[in-house]
Amino acid sequence: MKRNLLAIAIPALLVAAGANASIEVWNKDGNKVDFYGRVKAANHITDRGQEGEGDDTSARLGMSGQTQITDGITGYGRWEYEAKAGKDSKHEVRYAFAGLNFGDAGSFDYGRNDGVLKAITAYTDVLPEFGGDAANNNWNVLSARTKAVATYRNNNFFGLSDDLSFALQYADNGDNSLTDYQDKVRGESREAYGANVQWRIFDTGLTAGAGYAQTSNSHNRQSTWTAGVKYDNYNLYLAANYFQSKIKDRWIVTHIATGNTYLSDEKLKGFELVAQYGIDLPVGRITPSLAYVQHKESIDHYHYADGSSSSPRAKYVSLGATYDLNKNFSAIVEYKFNLLDRKDVGAKLNTTNSRGHKENKPGTKDVLGVGLIYQF
Repeated sequence: MKRNLLAIAIPALLVAAGANASIEVWNKDGNKVDFYGRVKAANHITDRGQEGEGDDTSARLGMSGQTQITDGITGYGRWEYEAKAGKDSKHEVRYAFAGLNFGDAGSFDYGRNDGVLKAITAYTDVLPEFGGDAANNNWNVLSARTKAVATYRNNNFFGLSDDLSFALQYADNGDNSLTDYQDKVRGESREAYGANVQWRIFDTGLTAGAGYAQTSNSHNRQSTWTAGVKYDNYNLYLAANYFQSKIKDRWIVTHIATGNTYLSDEKLKGFELVAQYGIDLPVGRITPSLAYVQHKESIDHYHYADGSSSSPRAKYVSLGATYDLNKNFSAIVEYKFNLLDRKDVGAKLNTTNSRGHKENKPGTKDVLGVGLIYQF
């Protein structure tokens, strides 16, 4: 359901919008302002101690606007806020950026926006309730929403082809990646760079894309590359993506038996597969969904608890459905078959801390997500 995006004339907003409809509050003399929002009432049902267990209710409100400056230049902006209404009650400004669109010459904007790699990892970020493991995490560079990003986009390759698009991005003062917390401790900052390219393969319904991003400072460097493909045609949606991240000189592993110490590199890689099919009903439309997700990490000169050289961070099968009663109201259900073992890295990360006994309830349990969504 996340790929039913708000249609806005500005290409940059096509990437970012997240509602099926909007309320137009102003449209006069080349100026247009829309408001949109969403209320999701949802719950994750699983054994206590699992990360994300319980209420997942939230509300979002956003606005997007554009103004005609000249015949060939348009200004635009977007702001979106989310309030969590569950046990955490967290609040976040999800988007806040403004920019200029120059027609065939492309668009440029600055502010809080999606990292440039999310255009590719989002191919599989379409599950009813869960998913988005590659698109929203802190082990990929410029993948999740990121502060202080300047982005150039061109959606038709300078007017030569509507099927070819690309984007370039620069992030000032870091991004969401794993190394960001080290910068805060040291009082340093880092820059990040990224790019993507996408090709809609004629009229086949296929789109292929790839992207690369990196960030570094005086201590280490982190890089991520990703590639994906999706098919969206005749009610059928199929998607796959693969990513690989590498952090140089992050881990120091000491082998007590030998006394050797290694300044090691960490690698994280994974793939995601999704299949969905929309079925029209007398009232509304139902879209069954099936997905498989697997991400692994490995560290040079290191062996994990099970003796292997790598360990899964995420591994599950997802089976669910979205029932759109109309364009404004939906019901969702999704069951996540957790395939992590007790000794996997992801099992520990997927467990909440209970009185210091985190290891007693490893995050290996299945999760059922159910919810209702109203959006405008």
